[in-house]
Amino acid sequence: MNILIVEDQKSLALEVNEFLSHEGFTVEHARTKRSAEEKIFVNNYDFILLDLGLPDGDGFELLQTLKGIKNRDDAVIILTARGEVDDRIKGLEHGADDYLAKPFSLNELLARIHAITRRKHKLESNEIAIKGFKVNIQNRTIYYESERINLTNKEFEIFNYLVLNKNRVISRTNLTEHVWGDILEVNSDSNFVDVHVKNLRKKLSQFAPLDWFETVRSIGYRINI
Repeated sequence: MNILIVEDQKSLALEVNEFLSHEGFTVEHARTKRSAEEKIFVNNYDFILLDLGLPDGDGFELLQTLKGIKNRDDAVIILTARGEVDDRIKGLEHGADDYLAKPFSLNELLARIHAITRRKHKLESNEIAIKGFKVNIQNRTIYYESERINLTNKEFEIFNYLVLNKNRVISRTNLTEHVWGDILEVNSDSNFVDVHVKNLRKKLSQFAPLDWFETVRSIGYRINI
C-alpha cells in the first residue's frame, strides 16, 4: 500500500519511512503543509500519517482540505506530540481514522494500519480467501490450499490491492499510484503494469483457473468473486 508521511521532524520521518518500507509499503514523505498538498492533489494514498505541527500551517487545515476533495478514501492517522483530549476529539471529528501521540511504538502504528485496513474493507481477519487462494495482508503471504506461492513484492501488492477492492474495476493509473507511489515519477505510457500482471497471472494459473481475474479492456483489471 501507498503511504504518505507528513512530518517535519526529519529523524522521525526517516525512522517511520525505513520501518514501513521494510514492511513492504511504498512510502513518500512531505515535511511541509504545502508539499503535502501538492502530493495529495496529484496522488491517492492508502494512508496518510499526519503531523499536526507543521512549519507552514496546521495539520488540521490539511486534513480539512483532504476531506473536502470528492471521491477520496485515504485513511488518516494523526501523529503528534499534542496529547490533549480536545485535540484527539477534534482530529477524529474532522475525519481522521486514528490518533497516535508521540512518542509511539512503530509496531503499534503497524497494528493500527492493519486494523484500519480490516475495518475499511470489512474484513474479519488479516486473511482473505478467494477461490482456493489465501492472502494474508499482515504477513504478506499467498497460499493455494497449503502451498505457498512465491511472488515478488510488486506482484503481491497488485494482487493484494485487487483482492481488497474485489468486484471493482481498478484502472492501470490507480494501480500505479497504490503500488509504485508518486505517479509523476513513473512512465505511465509504458506497459510495465501489464507485464507485472502477466507474470502474476502466470504464477497463479499454475495452481487453478483464473476466470475470475478479469482484464477490462482499455481500463484495467477486476477480481470478480
